[in-house]
Amino acid sequence: MTSVLIVDDQVLIRAGLAALISAAPGLTVAGEAADGKAAVTEAARLRPDVVLMDIRMPELNGVAATERILAAAAAPPPRILVLTTFDLDEYVYAALRAGASGFLLKETPPDRLLAAIRTIAQGDMLFSPSVTRRLIEAYAPADPPAPHLKRLTPREVEVLRQVGTGRSNPDIAAVMHVTEATVKSHLNRLMAKLHLTSRAQAVVIAYESGLIIPGNRR
Repeated sequence: MTSVLIVDDQVLIRAGLAALISAAPGLTVAGEAADGKAAVTEAARLRPDVVLMDIRMPELNGVAATERILAAAAAPPPRILVLTTFDLDEYVYAALRAGASGFLLKETPPDRLLAAIRTIAQGDMLFSPSVTRRLIEAYAPADPPAPHLKRLTPREVEVLRQVGTGRSNPDIAAVMHVTEATVKSHLNRLMAKLHLTSRAQAVVIAYESGLIIPGNRR
């Protein structure tokens, strides 16, 4: 059973999400929090598998709450799924750097939200390619510092490039004509070499290093 902590400052949204999750097979609501500060406290107390995290909240915003939750969490840490309106949220890029495991727009259909919760609970990253592109175009520095990719093998660079497009491990395996286990191995090694802690951070690096050019994903 996957436990979910719902974090949103609007009581009606929390109630709707709680009803949806409670009715879904294999999912349960661990608790609710109305602001980021309460989210940090409840995440430590309840140790949920997944946190549905709003961005704009009183007391402590979703970015800061994400950082604090992950910094204080015992292993395994919760997976944090950010719910955002995007066009109004200037903090999404920072949340990506903070280690959020996925992003969804609040207009996402219920069935996709439930699928997203299950996906990230299994350790995968859920990151819409369209949101990825818009995030980087809007918030990436105009002239960012390139990471040291010379320490990566050609295969690891290609895996990083594919991750930057928003592809899942099975999709990358199909594109590169290798097994999914091989993709995971390359991904784990490149993340260790670049000192990354989440797939979301790998997406950022793929853009910042110039492996992916906004508007020209391949």
